[in-house]
Amino acid sequence: MFTVPEIDPVAVSLGPLAIRWYGLMYLLGFVGGALLGVYRARQPSNDWTPTLVWDLLFYIALGVVIGGRLGYTVFYQFEYYADRPWEVLYLWTGGMSFHGGVIGVLVAMAMFARRHDRSLFAVGDFAVPLMPPGLFFGRIGNFINQELWGRVTDVPWGVVFPLAGELPRHPSQLYEAFLEGIVLFVVLWVYSARPRKPGAVGGLFLVGYALSRFVVEFFREPDAHLGTVALGWMTMGQLLSLPMLAVGLWLLLRR
Repeated sequence: MFTVPEIDPVAVSLGPLAIRWYGLMYLLGFVGGALLGVYRARQPSNDWTPTLVWDLLFYIALGVVIGGRLGYTVFYQFEYYADRPWEVLYLWTGGMSFHGGVIGVLVAMAMFARRHDRSLFAVGDFAVPLMPPGLFFGRIGNFINQELWGRVTDVPWGVVFPLAGELPRHPSQLYEAFLEGIVLFVVLWVYSARPRKPGAVGGLFLVGYALSRFVVEFFREPDAHLGTVALGWMTMGQLLSLPMLAVGLWLLLRR
């Protein structure tokens, strides 16, 4: 059993400027994705350039932040933010939704594709193998912040999160970091190394993430204000993963 140490959420303070661990994790994720994109853009027979990659990552960063925040307010805390809409802008208080981020990234990639006269499938297939590092570091940030912890357990690797009480819990953040950040990255990187039909790489990403998230939700503590939302056991994360799974399978199986 391991107890998470009390870590100050602020990594560095420079006068009135506070740099938080969670923000640093996002930065590492974006930089890691960008470097992978630059590496792949420099491979032979590739019509991407490092400049295009950095431009794409800028669009994606905006999509992640705006979509993730709006998704959280709509999917998880709608009544709260309906009474306090100005607090949607309080990013430092936390609250991001991956599924909302996906919608934001789709919009951002569509805008990028239109600007550079490319198909959305082509942009998505290039971009999604670069995303797992962001998922990995994001979940590490959740672990450091002692948020989105797992359910109470008696497994030997149970973790005590002081903010959640004295009982050991599944380190569900680390489960997600492994499945979505490492396993999904390896699968996508290898699969996308060869030419595939348009949309197939993006479809594999959607299927891989949806399955990973659906499984980990069985070990993750449901949001206290939501609990289960369907069938007496399904969480919001699982419910939102079903459309991703359906679209991903369609992209993979279509002729």
